[in-house]
Amino acid sequence: MKKMFLIVLALGLVTSMANFTSSAHAAEWRVPGDFATIQDAIGDANVTDGDLIMVGPGSFAGALVTKAVNIKGVDGATINDGPAHPSGLVQGFRLLAGSDGCTISHLRFIAPVALTIMNGAAVSDVTVAHNTLINQVQGISNWAGSRWEISHNEIVDLHTRNGGGIGILVGARFAGQVAIDSVISHNKIHGTLDATDPVEQGGYNGTGIVIYNDRRFGSTGDAITGNLVVKNNISLVSNNPTLVDVVAIELTDTDELLGVIRGNAIGFNDLRGTTIQIALTPATLGGTVNPISRNLGDNRGHGLHPSFIFGPN
Repeated sequence: MKKMFLIVLALGLVTSMANFTSSAHAAEWRVPGDFATIQDAIGDANVTDGDLIMVGPGSFAGALVTKAVNIKGVDGATINDGPAHPSGLVQGFRLLAGSDGCTISHLRFIAPVALTIMNGAAVSDVTVAHNTLINQVQGISNWAGSRWEISHNEIVDLHTRNGGGIGILVGARFAGQVAIDSVISHNKIHGTLDATDPVEQGGYNGTGIVIYNDRRFGSTGDAITGNLVVKNNISLVSNNPTLVDVVAIELTDTDELLGVIRGNAIGFNDLRGTTIQIALTPATLGGTVNPISRNLGDNRGHGLHPSFIFGPN
């Protein structure tokens, strides 16, 4: 165990030194100031990977992100517009090729933004932290990205639109695109799931945090493993539960035969404010397949020993 700790420590020091070296050469840009919009900043040739884009104060449109920039809100900066999604909904940020390693933090997202952050190109190594999301259809959506850190965000209210009602999603759709080793921690997801949209037909549940293998419409899906969901607080209530109810944490594989969702750990979350706390489809996704243990609520004090999730002390 001592050897393992020393190896981890050494790797941490190497990573820290690499981050220090990278940040030492990073430039800082202001929106407004240097640029009128976030998109202008990202598109400028002088703005390069690792640079910091400080946004605020004020309200701004989000952007299509194509570089590994660090986008940070200051003085209550708000994102209230952004690029259109094919569904017709407004996105805050859509991550495209080249944005691996980007950071989005300290921003507030409000309507008409409905899809806060969308992984549009299997982008990995993304950090989304210290943001506030208000009444989103779909909050932070990591499709086929690995090693994301989603932490210390507050998600207040969700709403459905014949789909959605999701706070945080980690999922995969296509063969060869995996979603592994992300950490979802210390997020607070609370309020009302609004299922009163006129287009809403129901027949599903909204969810605070979902790990999802989507094999509908001919998609094949691929490995969703090694993801950690810990120390989140989820308290959601649907205002129309007979049409669309809400689940705190959900693991769903739309094709149970191939065992794509495995080795994900769910522990030490406070789920007491949500009636349906953990939903597994199929039910065989629990047990040793995906350890679920020591969550406050129905799962309190049950399941596998914490060492199964975190390793021996």
